[in-house]
Amino acid sequence: MSSGVACVAGSVAALSFAREHDPHTVTTNCIHHAAGNEKAAASPGGQRKGRVTAEPNSRASAEKVLRSFNTWAFKREQPSDPQLMLRVITEAIAAQQPIQFVLYWGKGPRHETAVPDSQCLDFLAALTSRVKGVYAPGATIKLILTDTHAELNGHSRQDIHQYFDDIKSAAKQRGFETCLLGPLVRGAGNLATAAPLEEVVSEETVALLVASAQKWYRGGATPQEGAMRYLRLNLIEQRVVERAFPHAIFITFNGSELRSLFPRQLPIFYMYSLRRGVCIKPWFLAAESTTFGLNVGQANPQRSN
Repeated sequence: MSSGVACVAGSVAALSFAREHDPHTVTTNCIHHAAGNEKAAASPGGQRKGRVTAEPNSRASAEKVLRSFNTWAFKREQPSDPQLMLRVITEAIAAQQPIQFVLYWGKGPRHETAVPDSQCLDFLAALTSRVKGVYAPGATIKLILTDTHAELNGHSRQDIHQYFDDIKSAAKQRGFETCLLGPLVRGAGNLATAAPLEEVVSEETVALLVASAQKWYRGGATPQEGAMRYLRLNLIEQRVVERAFPHAIFITFNGSELRSLFPRQLPIFYMYSLRRGVCIKPWFLAAESTTFGLNVGQANPQRSN
C-alpha cells in the first residue's frame, strides 16, 4: 500500500469497505453520452501468450459482435480497452465459442432475491441476446458471487448462503453460470497467498471508497482495518479472477475511476445495472424497488463529499 493511501485511510475516521467491500459496490456518477458517439477510443492492450492471430474476416465479425452490445443502451462509458476486447472476441470466433462475460455479484441488506435482482439479470440476458443476434454461438454470463466480501462486511454465513442460493437459482433460469469467489481464491494456491501491496492504489480511489462506504461496513474490526483488509483481499482476487477467466470480458456496474480495482489483464465493460441510466447495484435496492420508481438522484447518484 502506498504511503499516500495509508495517509488517506488513517485520516478518515469512517473509512470502510465500499459497498460490501468490492469494486462493484461503489456508487458513482452515471454519465449519459450522446447516442451518436459510438466509436470506442482505442487503448493499447497487453500481449497475451498462446493467443490466435486475427484473420481479416474474423476481425470484421469481431467488430460486428462488439457493436452488438457496446452501445449506450448498456454501457455507462467506453470500455477500458476496446482493442483487447476485440482480440478476446476474435479468439472466441476463431474457436467458434461463445463470448465470455464475468462479473462480481455482491450482497446487501436483503437475504433473498427481489425485483431489482430479476431486473438486473434480465438486463444481462438482453445483452447476451444482442450478441446471439449477430453471432450464433452467442455469449455466456458467469456471476462471481462475492461471499468473501459479504463475510468481511459482517453478514452471517446463513444470510450469505440464503441470498446467493436464490441468485444461483435465478441465474440458472436465464442460462447463466455462477461460482463463489471464496473457493476460487482458495483453489488458486500460491497465487492467492500474498497480496501485491506495492501496487499503487490512488488516494482518489480510496476517497471514493470512503465516500460510498459509510453505511455498509458492519464487520468486527474498525472501519480503517476493514478497509485495509479489503484492499489486500481485492489485490489478490483481481489476480485470481484474471487467471481463472483469461479469455473473458469483465463487466462492472462501476465506472472507470475504479479501474485499478478490477482484473488488470482483462478488458472491462462498464455497464448500467438495471437499465440505461441506472447504476445502483441491485443487491442494495429495497425489495419493492423498480427501475421506474427510481428518481434521478438514485439513477445517477452523486459522489459523497
